[in-house]
Amino acid sequence: MTSRSERLLRLIALFCFGAVGIALISQHVFDMPPCAWCVMQRLIYLVIGVVALVGGYGGGRGLTRFCGVLAALLSVAGVVAAWYQYSVAARMLSCDQTFADRFMTGIGLDGGVPWLFGIYATCMDAMVSVLGIEYALWSLALFVILFFMALPVVFRRGQAR
Repeated sequence: MTSRSERLLRLIALFCFGAVGIALISQHVFDMPPCAWCVMQRLIYLVIGVVALVGGYGGGRGLTRFCGVLAALLSVAGVVAAWYQYSVAARMLSCDQTFADRFMTGIGLDGGVPWLFGIYATCMDAMVSVLGIEYALWSLALFVILFFMALPVVFRRGQAR
């Protein structure tokens, strides 16, 4: 029988992979090129998704809880990245050489998987509104939701159900 914590982690994974799917559709279908902070958030979503899948199909309560902790911490990192993109980087003429740019180019994902992690715009150019709300704020909101979804996994007591 699947525990509530495992189901929550599977839902977290679904949200994360769905967010990256929407970002890819936005990029490749609606011509919304991503900036360094955008692709860094994609990476964070993917890592949370993988961690959540491991815990969601995991090997016991300990692993499930550990994956919940990692998902919560990574969600906080996502909140910081989305907040920085919205409040600082989007106001800069270039986000070249910011932490996200140095990190993404440093690990080589931008060149190795350009359709997913390629940096094709400055943060100012990537500032786009969807339904009147900037894309970075949508991402920030999802990271907050993911954080609060992970908390019950972290603090669940007793027998998993």
